[in-house]
Amino acid sequence: MNIKKLFKDNPQKLLNVYITAGYPHLKSLEEILPTLEKAGADIVEVGIPYSDPISDGLTIQESNAVAIENGINMDLIFNQIENVRVETPLILMGYFNSMLHYGITKFCSRCKEVGVSGLIVPDLPINVYLNKYQTVFEDNEISNIFLVTPDTPDDRIKFIDEHSSSFIYAVSSSSTTGNSKTVNDSQHYLKRLKAMDLDNAVLVGFNIRNKENYEFVCEYSSGAIIGSAFIKHISNSKNLTEDVMSFVQSIK
Repeated sequence: MNIKKLFKDNPQKLLNVYITAGYPHLKSLEEILPTLEKAGADIVEVGIPYSDPISDGLTIQESNAVAIENGINMDLIFNQIENVRVETPLILMGYFNSMLHYGITKFCSRCKEVGVSGLIVPDLPINVYLNKYQTVFEDNEISNIFLVTPDTPDDRIKFIDEHSSSFIYAVSSSSTTGNSKTVNDSQHYLKRLKAMDLDNAVLVGFNIRNKENYEFVCEYSSGAIIGSAFIKHISNSKNLTEDVMSFVQSIK
């Protein structure tokens, strides 16, 4: 399913689960993707391993290092996604240098071929995107998903909303993923976003670890993004299918 279709009817209580490609094993993605779909994840966010993931905390940094050591690369990620062909909307999260090295046009074209319909690129400024890359994204039916933080001014949020086409990623705190803060500390910020009545849906990420956190952010948004807690849950898994299922079911 295209990510834009999921948000067309303003759905609520969505769960977006992040997984680092190539983790915990080189071909784990081929087992994890269909299991997440079966378990009821509404969106799957596949992380492209990178040597310097600036937005990520220790847990995801370590998963990136393991995946790189396992031998993952961009072609393998696309091939593994293509091999399983799930219906759950897929987005890729990565840093711009990886995409630039692959070739932006080739990268976007490959996304369309394998069924990836959204990208999160934290280090691609929106103005650069609009001036140089919007056309190639749109030609390949890719939604560029922008991030906002508690420090983002209202006028900037409205500008991002104007140029979004699926959802806005609301970072719950001005920090990296998997930090020690709790999402409840972000209540004032989440209320502010909800009161803005944006045209696009908002999903909240960072510091969401369990069902309680998920239910809390769903009061103010269309759903939650969970990454570090999921990575930790499967880090020493002896049965990936069973552990992936149990994690999603513990949240939803």
